[in-house]
Amino acid sequence: MRVPIPHNLDKDTVRERMRTRSHKIADNIPGGMADVQTSWPTEDRMAMVINAMGQVVRGHVDIEDNQVVFQVDLPPALSFVEPMLRGAIEQQGQKLITKS
Repeated sequence: MRVPIPHNLDKDTVRERMRTRSHKIADNIPGGMADVQTSWPTEDRMAMVINAMGQVVRGHVDIEDNQVVFQVDLPPALSFVEPMLRGAIEQQGQKLITKS
């Protein structure tokens, strides 16, 4: 599942906000009790491993000039939550990068 979130910020600002707020990702995963591990394999990519509802989901976030792209690889057993997850990413992803 690919979810782009547009922004009009410079990449340094987006990187900093993603780094300092990535711990909030788990708070927005349906079902609660999620564990999210993040790493930065490159300057503009944050990798994620999400453990939730007995499943392990992998994904990443690419920081681009005009958008942040969340890519989540849902296993077939969780395909039914894709619409709900897409909506949560769109809403909460914007909050991760906006000034608060």
